[in-house]
Amino acid sequence: MKDSIVSINNVSKVFKDTIVLNKVSIDFEKNKIHGLVGRNGSGKTMLLKCICGFIPVTSGTIIVAGKKISKNTDIPQNVGIIIETPGFLPNYSGYKNLSFLSSINKSISKEKIKATMKRVGLDPESKKWVGKYSLGMKQRLGVAQAIMEEPSILLLDEPMNGIDKHGIQDMRDLLLQLRDEGKTIILASHSTEDIDTLCDTVCEMDQGKLEVLR
Repeated sequence: MKDSIVSINNVSKVFKDTIVLNKVSIDFEKNKIHGLVGRNGSGKTMLLKCICGFIPVTSGTIIVAGKKISKNTDIPQNVGIIIETPGFLPNYSGYKNLSFLSSINKSISKEKIKATMKRVGLDPESKKWVGKYSLGMKQRLGVAQAIMEEPSILLLDEPMNGIDKHGIQDMRDLLLQLRDEGKTIILASHSTEDIDTLCDTVCEMDQGKLEVLR
């Protein structure tokens, strides 16, 4: 595909005798939101982990923004990630957590961190420890971490998890804005409404196999 930014070709992942991904091939076009649906254990999260290089594939190739992902490849810098529950330092505030993480790459300013927190509905001036955050607040902070360095690709595994009804609408609006700003988003979700509302394409995972639905 000419505008493909993530290209997956005949990818399999096997643990001992268990096939977790079974000859998956798909191209994800840039500047769109791509939905991944399927039951727990269907392979959605594993596919995301392989795309970002967390787990090496058994066979096949994954190319992200022109770069082949392998066990010797660093996690691509242009990818923002939420996979499973975001991990933060519980005795730090949300702002302090993001400030600490951003200092590793020294790529963004304090003002940018604060603006990103506001964008996801969090108060950057709050001194509340992340350990006292609700699950929904942690998810918001996870989204802030994923987007604060303005990556071109976002891999989001159940990003609405724990967020209340009002917050879900805010998060949907944010994801649509990010797409309109030129981001490519691969979104794994159990929510039919999220998928229908947000996604330009939809794929289903079932027992490690992928089928394009639309």
